[in-house]
Amino acid sequence: MIENLKRISVTTNKTLCRYLRFKNTSSKDETTLLKSKRYSKTLNLPQTTFPLTMKNGASVQRELQIQKTSAFQNLYQWQRKQNWDQEFVLHDGPPYANGKPHVGHMVNKVLKDITNRYKVLKKHKVHYRPGWDCHGMPIELKAITDQSGKHLQLSPLEIRTKAKIFAEKTLAEQKKSFQEWGIMGDWKNVYKTLTPDYEAKQLDVFFEIYKKGDIYRDYMPVFWSTSSQSALAEAELEYNANHVSKSVYVKFPCTKTHFSNLSNSDQVYAIIWTTTPWTLPFNQAVCYSPKIKYSLLRNQKRSEVYLCEEKFVEKLKELVNDDLDLLSTLEGSQLEGLNYVHPLNNNKMPFLPSSHVLEGKGTGLVHIAPAHGHDDFFVALQHNLSRECHVNEKGTFVSGVDENLIGKTVGLDANDAVITALGQHVIKTENYLHSYPYDWRTKQPIIIRASKQWFIDLKRLKPLALQSLSGVKIIPQQSERGMVIELNTRPYWCISRQRAWGVPIPVFYHKATDEPLITSETIEHLKNLVLKHGTDCWWNLPEEELLPLSKDKAKDYIKGSDILDIWFDSGVSWASVLQESNGKADVYLEGIDQFKGWFQTSLLTSVAVRGEAPYR
Repeated sequence: MIENLKRISVTTNKTLCRYLRFKNTSSKDETTLLKSKRYSKTLNLPQTTFPLTMKNGASVQRELQIQKTSAFQNLYQWQRKQNWDQEFVLHDGPPYANGKPHVGHMVNKVLKDITNRYKVLKKHKVHYRPGWDCHGMPIELKAITDQSGKHLQLSPLEIRTKAKIFAEKTLAEQKKSFQEWGIMGDWKNVYKTLTPDYEAKQLDVFFEIYKKGDIYRDYMPVFWSTSSQSALAEAELEYNANHVSKSVYVKFPCTKTHFSNLSNSDQVYAIIWTTTPWTLPFNQAVCYSPKIKYSLLRNQKRSEVYLCEEKFVEKLKELVNDDLDLLSTLEGSQLEGLNYVHPLNNNKMPFLPSSHVLEGKGTGLVHIAPAHGHDDFFVALQHNLSRECHVNEKGTFVSGVDENLIGKTVGLDANDAVITALGQHVIKTENYLHSYPYDWRTKQPIIIRASKQWFIDLKRLKPLALQSLSGVKIIPQQSERGMVIELNTRPYWCISRQRAWGVPIPVFYHKATDEPLITSETIEHLKNLVLKHGTDCWWNLPEEELLPLSKDKAKDYIKGSDILDIWFDSGVSWASVLQESNGKADVYLEGIDQFKGWFQTSLLTSVAVRGEAPYR
């Protein structure tokens, strides 16, 4: 093909360049073939009818055709019929039925599928029943929100109807995708937390725990979502490390003191710091620590004396931007009997000792608002302080404050309004960056608010749970320590929610005394109604039909309006789904976040009823 080879030398910029020139001697047919780029005809390739490319969505149709004709889904029923000795139970943590399938779902399902198929290869009869979590706030929000994003004004029954339709539709979409992914499972027998049989079993578990004295109702401060208008459990919180609070340093005027080195004309001010200025109108006391040393400092320019912990002195000098003279150093115990005047209402308030005041944290003096803090509430219990809450479900001031503060709302205008009302008692305000709890569903900051709620007391259950956990194999092993710490630091589990889409807490209240009524007869009667009508009956039927009492007695009671925490919904799935395996699974396999979620709630409900973990 190559002839007439010539060598040509060219000198350019004193550089000798050489190149070869080739002459094409190939045939015309060969030249045409190469120009057309149909190189495959020059190679000896195997022939196939399998298309290398498909157009216009043909690949989707081919995939569906393969799924239909391959009978991949028959594998589950086939392996269940085998005469193998060993059983293997993987209990499916129910995904939430509130959105389209995503990569998180795929990772979860594929990991479970790998586990199940490996066990089939090892001749284990696999039990895997997929399930869905169908109640709760996210689904309810979708139900009450129109296409423009506005919340609709609906009755509880209307909300429940729309929420159920949405959950069932989403569930069907997810189920279809999971099957298309080739996940092996008992797809003809999936479980849903909204079916009457599941809900009835949930009422069973609730009453079993109640009978043992572990469920109680109390007025206590709880994590409260003003965006959801409902109480939250700790597992429903997400901590935002970049939250910015408006903090304020305030001076509370003390009454006459018995301190030395002070004249009768000296006005002593206790220095308080808080990141929640909106709670200051509800202040009932100031706490100190008997173990901390405090300083008295005179501001000559302002003729004021300040009281704060010894380690806060330098910071205080920066805040007031004045020289401060140290008058004396006091033991915390010397503050006993001291009082102050509330700057907003002129009420005389006490200084009280408390172990929750820590050295080096703030000013060493902690303001107490009993309805808005866990430590605050227990201080109020010890010293018989008012624990009344004056903030409603939306975070709005409704009572207990001056008229100019009524109607102010936490997270909107309450902080600024309170700071303005404090006037000259404010030393300084600062933005404070810190980690703060948010509602995991609405992604909005929460508050602490006292209200009547239903709780599971964990005093008896924690030792049982920890003992049961010691016999469970946990992977990764280091996660066990986190779960143990989480359990040890959890005093109770708030299980009531102020919503409509869920399983009702099966309790009736006496109209005159507010005493709750829960008996085996009321539960059994309600269970039969639920099995027949679903939990809609709680909203559909009057008390006379919901209670197994005579009409004369039933009219003295009113049904409760709270529902059970959805973590309780999914946490009792062992009771409904694992009956064939005595309520115990070989494996629970979920994301690491479930160590404080489903793994923990399943453990607590199981040990409460049976004294053992639901997993091995």
